[in-house]
Amino acid sequence: MHDIVIVGGGPGGYASALYAHNFGLDVALVEKDRPGGTCLIRGCIPAKQWLHIAEVYSTVSHAAEFGVVASQPEMDWPAALARKNQTVEGLVRGLGGLLKKRGVEVIEGFGKISGSGRVEVSDGTQLEGGTIILATGSHARTIPGYEIDGTRIVTSDHALDWESQPERVAIIGGGVIGCEFASFLVDVGSEVHVFEMLDQIVPGTDAETAKALQRQLQKRGVKFHLGVGVGPAEMTDDGVRVPFGDEAVDVDVVLVSVGRGPNTADVGLDKTSAVVDRGFVEVDSNMQTAQPGLYAVGDIVAGTPQLAHVGFAEAIAAVTHIATGESRPVDYRAIPRVTYTHPEVAEVGLTAAEAEAQGLDVEVTKHALNGVGRAIILGQNQGHAKVVSVKDGPIVGASVVGAQAGEMIHELMYSVGWEALPEEAAAFIHAHPTLSEVIGETLMASAGRSLH
Repeated sequence: MHDIVIVGGGPGGYASALYAHNFGLDVALVEKDRPGGTCLIRGCIPAKQWLHIAEVYSTVSHAAEFGVVASQPEMDWPAALARKNQTVEGLVRGLGGLLKKRGVEVIEGFGKISGSGRVEVSDGTQLEGGTIILATGSHARTIPGYEIDGTRIVTSDHALDWESQPERVAIIGGGVIGCEFASFLVDVGSEVHVFEMLDQIVPGTDAETAKALQRQLQKRGVKFHLGVGVGPAEMTDDGVRVPFGDEAVDVDVVLVSVGRGPNTADVGLDKTSAVVDRGFVEVDSNMQTAQPGLYAVGDIVAGTPQLAHVGFAEAIAAVTHIATGESRPVDYRAIPRVTYTHPEVAEVGLTAAEAEAQGLDVEVTKHALNGVGRAIILGQNQGHAKVVSVKDGPIVGASVVGAQAGEMIHELMYSVGWEALPEEAAAFIHAHPTLSEVIGETLMASAGRSLH
């Protein structure tokens, strides 16, 4: 009998297992693959390693602009793939060692709820727990006419393991994942087309910030087709034809990037009183479902962002409630959202449009990177920071597009989370020269006391 049985070893699952150590709880973790989940094995980590490889390649390619004479670099794709695998394997082994050190019993197999407090593993093992945490993650979706074959029509799962560089790629879906692959591929020299049914990339992002990213990607060669749908794929002798409207493009491979669906179809939820909406599980502020003793965290939770760090936070909330009975709900208002393109895009809180839709009277302040000394030194001075604040009230949202935006957003995360007034946040001094000065300048302007 365990205190907690966790089904799924991705960020939500392994974070639950690790955090339970703080309360001396006995934990079993069931995972059909290896602990790490989509993020570590097939998502965040390998994708960002490929993006960094592309950044290194691009930096060397433009070295002459900084007075450094270097021969034109060549992509050694097998070596780059090996680097990606090395990074993933190192982190997977490290996670396995940490789980072992924390005393977590890891059971390999497919876990399924078989009754109240009971989980059946595909090898026949029967587990009992005082509580169950369901953290089964998500899978890449596709659309009609684009049946995944793993070769010519693929998802990000396959694209992260391409054995050679595709010369021509069509990406269906211009969201975060689609734009990250577009940025990576165009930087290493592939021809890239991105198709998005809506009229902006990274839907839901601040429109001006998304447009700034689009301009930068277009300058590097990405071809965007916005506000269009695609017809069914047509297989050709040497690739795939993607029709759209009265036109079509011929590519070697199509990467389908249209979102992720919850992995809840065969995990035994039908044997519980949990409420499920289109596969997503509804929970309360403690991550508990309508079934007593059953919690859900991560990508399967209804109405929350499908982000690894959200899974971490939800795991902490669930385990805290299980161990202490205390409520420690996730503050979804202050969740940073990062698109790891070149340049990066990062946001937190509300966009101006969202704030206005909620009836808030807001003021928007923006400061460009083009005058920031460190950005000019790096040759990456395209972009801006933007702060959204309630008139005579707190900061409720922010966005940054530019180099290292994902690192800079956390200062603004605190501002949103602590409901800081612009003048309060603007009181702190930023080192010069740094990229984060753009945040300081924006906050000063938002407080009505701009410097530059």
